[in-house]
Amino acid sequence: MKKLILDACCGSRMFWFNRQHPKAIYMDNRELEDTLCDGRKLIIKPDIVADFTKMPFKDNSFRLVVFDPPHLTKAGNASWLAKKYGVLGVNWQEGLEDGFNECFRVLEPNGILIFKWNEDQVKLSEVLKLAPQEPLFGDKRSKTHWLVFMKEGE
Repeated sequence: MKKLILDACCGSRMFWFNRQHPKAIYMDNRELEDTLCDGRKLIIKPDIVADFTKMPFKDNSFRLVVFDPPHLTKAGNASWLAKKYGVLGVNWQEGLEDGFNECFRVLEPNGILIFKWNEDQVKLSEVLKLAPQEPLFGDKRSKTHWLVFMKEGE
């Protein structure tokens, strides 16, 4: 079955109903198995270990890309937050801009990008300055935002 969907920062695949969806490729820059402080198992096991700023895919490879990058700039290295969600690097603006550009590169023309962001530490307005185009629509009221982009057609 052709893989039509890329989850570029899958983590533990928390929001997926089917965490083994047959049309999806799950990518993350790390693998991790741990037990969190409340006893829950945390398993981050992507199909492909790669960085969202340098994706190992050809241009125009996917119809749908999900981009849910780490949203924290401050979290202790061993904290459950860092383990579960990851942490942005020092040059997070450059990393997110590169990530957006890579997401659009691997999308087919007229493909859809779903972007998820929690503005606990960085405002959505700051992050959207890094995107190559504005979103079509999304949730602007809550602390966690889901936004939809469409790649320009050729």
